[in-house]
Amino acid sequence: MYGKGLKPLSIATVATVALSLILVFYYAPLDADQGFVQKIFYIHVPLAIVALIGFMVGGIHAVRHLRTGERRHDARSYVSIHLSIIFGTVVLITGAIWARAAWGKWWVWEEPTLVSFLIVFLLYATYYPFRYAVEDPERQARYASVFAITAAVFVPLNFMAVRMADSLVHPRVFATADGGLPSSMLLTFLVSFVAMALLWVTLVKFELTAKNAAAQLSRLRRALESSEPGPSQARPAAGVVTCPD
Repeated sequence: MYGKGLKPLSIATVATVALSLILVFYYAPLDADQGFVQKIFYIHVPLAIVALIGFMVGGIHAVRHLRTGERRHDARSYVSIHLSIIFGTVVLITGAIWARAAWGKWWVWEEPTLVSFLIVFLLYATYYPFRYAVEDPERQARYASVFAITAAVFVPLNFMAVRMADSLVHPRVFATADGGLPSSMLLTFLVSFVAMALLWVTLVKFELTAKNAAAQLSRLRRALESSEPGPSQARPAAGVVTCPD
């Protein structure tokens, strides 16, 4: 079920990522202040936005799980959060590289955008120990869904608080007061955002497909083991005649 359409989606993702890289390195102009290092912006910011959206998608699937009790929604919630945490890790790494090159520091604690993303990331980093601290699968899924919903509500609230704060050094992507991005930079950013979104969707679909295949294989193995005759049910060896009592 999950593997349907995965091949064309993967092809579209590869093509869009390749197009975004071409635009980043050959079309988007160099920033007047930061120069070449500013091009990491086209990877760093789309990844951050996609990761935050992915966290909220995980919360939506968690709501569906609590309403229906179907484990497939729990699996989708888990995979969405799992991939978003990986994306978030890359966001923090690229952000540190960009900060070091542009500002001379690996981190700026006075910048609300950076700190708020770190808080969200650390919040979701507790998802794994919280989930696997419960051994019963049903309770584990329910508790994880409650966590995912609560954390997902925090994401837009955190985003709005940051937007209302005064940014010190972090750029406002769609700011209008200073004219926003030039058209070439905006086009490159939008294509990069679509590429990162497609990459996230493809990886989520791929992981769900792999988990579904592993679950089917496990069920098949258990069915084969249960159908095998036990020692007491073993057939007599060839040439041995058994007599009724």
